[in-house]
Amino acid sequence: MNRAIKVLMVDDEDQFRATTKKLLTRKGFETILAASGEEAIEQLQQNPDVVVLDIKMPGMDGHAALKEIRKRAPNLPVIMLTGHGALPSAKEARKEGAFDYLTKPCDIDVLAAKIGDAVRSVEKGGPPAEKTVKDIMVPFENYTTVTTEQSVGEAVEALRKSYGASLSTSRIMETGHRSVLVLDRGGEVQGVLTIKDLLEAIMPAYLSAPKPSTADSIQYSPMFWKGMFTIEVKKLVKKRVQEVMSRRPSTIDAEANLMEASYAMAGMGERRLLVMDGKKAVGVVREQDLFFEMERIQRS
Repeated sequence: MNRAIKVLMVDDEDQFRATTKKLLTRKGFETILAASGEEAIEQLQQNPDVVVLDIKMPGMDGHAALKEIRKRAPNLPVIMLTGHGALPSAKEARKEGAFDYLTKPCDIDVLAAKIGDAVRSVEKGGPPAEKTVKDIMVPFENYTTVTTEQSVGEAVEALRKSYGASLSTSRIMETGHRSVLVLDRGGEVQGVLTIKDLLEAIMPAYLSAPKPSTADSIQYSPMFWKGMFTIEVKKLVKKRVQEVMSRRPSTIDAEANLMEASYAMAGMGERRLLVMDGKKAVGVVREQDLFFEMERIQRS
């Protein structure tokens, strides 16, 4: 499918619809909104590729809406959303013809992956094949980056923004990257900056230097540590990123299968891999991306 996937999002909560639309738009989806089951039926005339349908709604609930959608568009995949306390209802919806269900709060990466699965199942006329690295990676343009010449202070701010959930409600959330890629002036990846790198960078050299045994009791006393953290952080933020970053992540081909990615992470102790299409970096696959896929397979 060359055009953007069109998603019909059906939920009676205004904030949830608005936030989900913003998050899905960031990921390249076109999103149509409906506030009720009745409105969802009307919106079918816009020919969505996938419906994301809340189960519990006033008036026509998700089950009733699903039945009507099945009548009007029998091949249109529907993903049901439900609370943890209503899992039996969601499982029943699968028997009624829903493609799958997700519980709230729902991670946007998981929802996006499920939407992709639904579309592929229709295109291929059956269950989706096992995914490759490119199917679950974070695209390069969506990953936070800094340059080698920027200050650590600037990088700390970028990392803070990437670490938290930038948009969320009680029912959907966007997880952060927990690291930033470091680029040179030509846009090539030179390294990665993580929280661990920052903690290692504030350790004074003399802490690891050889010392007489009589110094042990002084070094680890409360007085010894007092104020040290603040002093070292203020020194650190003035340095350049290239002085404290980790090496460039190990690479993996975009077409590689997920067991190869898992083996690379487990065998090399990596938490993320740089995804390559030929000589071009196209994304990053993280350990949490593999975890989300494990969880999806477990429930399928």
